[in-house]
This record gives sequence, C-alpha cells and structure tokens, in this order.
Amino acid sequence: MLKQSDIKKIAWLARLEIAEEDTPGFSRDLSNILNLVEQMDHVDTSSVTPMAHPLELSARLRPDKVTETNQREQLQSHAPAVERGHYLVPKVIE
Repeated sequence: MLKQSDIKKIAWLARLEIAEEDTPGFSRDLSNILNLVEQMDHVDTSSVTPMAHPLELSARLRPDKVTETNQREQLQSHAPAVERGHYLVPKVIE
C-alpha cells in the first residue's frame, strides 16, 4: 500500500492539490491500480501477436496526387514578414 508521503509526492509531481482527508482514498485506489498492473505483468503473452489496433481494419489508401493549386503567394501576402517563401517570426529562444 502506498504511504501518505508517496501520495503527496505523486500529487506534487502531477501539480495536483489533494486535500489531506482525501489522501487515504487515493492511497487505496492507486495501490489497487498498481497491484492490478503487477498481476498483468505475470500473464504469459508470448503467444499473443502484437497489433496496432484492436479491430481488423485496413486503411483505405488514396493516390498521392496534388488536388489543390499552390496558394503560397496569396496566403503569405497576409503575413507581416516573409523571406524566400518562409514566414519570419520573432526569435523566442536565445
């Protein structure tokens, strides 16, 4: 079971404010979650094929072709500063 000091540290790291009276409930709930994860670690998954999505879906592919005209000049005409086709922005990192 997580100690009260563990809960306070986790809350501080997550930038959460937890009322003192709520700490025991969070300790119990988080301990239960961690115990469940530990149980799941012991399950043999060696025969399970990894998958990217739980459903057997195939992506519909479309041809990779240009469908719109180049509007860069028109779009950049509204920008305050442009140079050689690039937007110029103020430096924010020294």
